[in-house]
Amino acid sequence: MNTINETSFWNKIKKAVKSAGQEVIEKALWLFYAAQDPNVPLAAKTTIYTALAYFILPTDLIPDFLPMGYTDDLGVLIGAVSTVSMYITEEVKQKTSANLKQWFGE
Repeated sequence: MNTINETSFWNKIKKAVKSAGQEVIEKALWLFYAAQDPNVPLAAKTTIYTALAYFILPTDLIPDFLPMGYTDDLGVLIGAVSTVSMYITEEVKQKTSANLKQWFGE
């Protein structure tokens, strides 16, 4: 990735899969895979990287270890998804779906 550490992203995903829930993970993966597309413009990638950085960073509005701790992360991710939705292609959704099936089942 260009502006956030890819290893940090995957470590956060693995750590958060069960506690964050499928919707949070889905939105994070949509953004992650959309950012990999060289056709996505820099302005959209900036939005994506900002949202993913918020998701990854250990300090945020509601600490992740608290009940409902991923609520703020979900809000940021949904806001970014809304902004860059035209770049969340069917290919992005298919890659995400494969991961979600592996982690959450059918």
